[in-house]
Amino acid sequence: MNRSKILIIEDDDLQYEIYEDALADFELTRVLTGSDAIKTASKDPPNIVILDHILDKGEKGLDILPSLRQLLPYVPVIVVSGALEVHQQLRALQGPLRAHFCIPKPVDVHELKRTVKIALRECGEAEVVRQFEALERSRRVDALELFSRSTDRLTRQTQIEQLLRDSKQQPNISALARQFKVARRTIIRDLQELIRRGQLKPDIYPHMDEQDDAAV
Repeated sequence: MNRSKILIIEDDDLQYEIYEDALADFELTRVLTGSDAIKTASKDPPNIVILDHILDKGEKGLDILPSLRQLLPYVPVIVVSGALEVHQQLRALQGPLRAHFCIPKPVDVHELKRTVKIALRECGEAEVVRQFEALERSRRVDALELFSRSTDRLTRQTQIEQLLRDSKQQPNISALARQFKVARRTIIRDLQELIRRGQLKPDIYPHMDEQDDAAV
């Protein structure tokens, strides 16, 4: 069984040893700088990225975060740092090129393991699949609702046609609205459609005036 791959961007040897012990069940790749991370991820995309904020050569993790997210749009990123202020943590978790998680240093090993498991289960490709499934469900609901409305309208129009087909008087719009439990403007629209389709003669309601309430 293939192990999930984690790209760790961390220049501190002691910190990386913690990752090695805590994440021994995963395939780990370590780089020291953001530029090396981009090169490595381009050749061998990981399943998760763990990104330290303070890196070698003066690089800052948050500065390379957008590039990583553009390169790896479906890969969850966990930012780890003891140097981030609260507003910086919030910024890292906001926007389309955000990280998925921020955890502080010194790293709690249990929190790290739990976060990695959640990231693998809930984020990245799994997150995209859920979004597509939700979109498809919403489309089906809309389609069913529209179909139901269309069916109700056609049923109502058929009944109105039967009521008015042989009538020589103009319809009472308010009475029809009460009978079918819809708005007056809905009945007027039904009459317009019936006349346009040739199912009722134009003189059944020649003026199309909402105020015309002559008896049926």
